[in-house]
Amino acid sequence: MTVNYASKVKSFEQAESQREYLIFDELQRLAKAECKYPVLKRAFLFSCLSGLRWSDINTLIWKEVRDEGDISKVNFRQEKTDGVEYLYISKQARELLGERQDPQERVFKGLKYGMTYNTEIVRWCNRAAVPKHITFHSARHTNAVLLLENGADIYTVSKRLGHRELRTTQIYAKIVDSKMKEAAEIIPELTLEI
Repeated sequence: MTVNYASKVKSFEQAESQREYLIFDELQRLAKAECKYPVLKRAFLFSCLSGLRWSDINTLIWKEVRDEGDISKVNFRQEKTDGVEYLYISKQARELLGERQDPQERVFKGLKYGMTYNTEIVRWCNRAAVPKHITFHSARHTNAVLLLENGADIYTVSKRLGHRELRTTQIYAKIVDSKMKEAAEIIPELTLEI
């Protein structure tokens, strides 16, 4: 054949996916609820506060955690992009890491990926009265939404999440569009007789 017909085939437009996330009140309920695996609870909450992916949390070692006075940061190589990241973390996020151990030791020792932990996230959410389908990755979405809702600009959120393109982060801006929320209540209330 002289013509490569495969090169003429157009791919499907990928539909925008729905991102499940926790609002602050739901996150607070999870923080208070019992989780069968304490390492899972600490890692999940750390992801909510830092935006780190499961793969980066799972491979995080103490050498990558830098405590500089009152400020803490995590210097690590991102698993997905292989880019080096310098991520400042809050005091509460640092507390979730626990006491410093040997430099080569994993921070979240015993954290595993699998059905057991995924099922526990669902059960943990049920115990906390969070009626959403939450996965570990939802913690990352939660971080982005909470940052935007509390005044962080989209560029900063994009950099914190390690996105290479700003349009990847703009999906979260749609979720927290305050003008859209205000518009929902702008029409005066009707007197209904049905």
